[in-house]
Amino acid sequence: MYGEIKKFRSDIGIGIIAAEDGHAYRFKHDEILNRHADLEGQEVHFELGDLNARDIIVLAGSPWSAFGGVAL
Repeated sequence: MYGEIKKFRSDIGIGIIAAEDGHAYRFKHDEILNRHADLEGQEVHFELGDLNARDIIVLAGSPWSAFGGVAL
């Protein structure tokens, strides 16, 4: 599913994604697969867990930078 990070609190590591289905989903910072400094306003792709977003990929930069931190 696609969405946009609307809020992120770095002090507690929790944020909100406004999804394409019209719902908002919480996420924890450790669910982001490719690290990105400025999260608010970034478009993302994610999977749904137990009412939370998981396996989040920030869709910013080139494909090489997006997956640069993922170990295979």
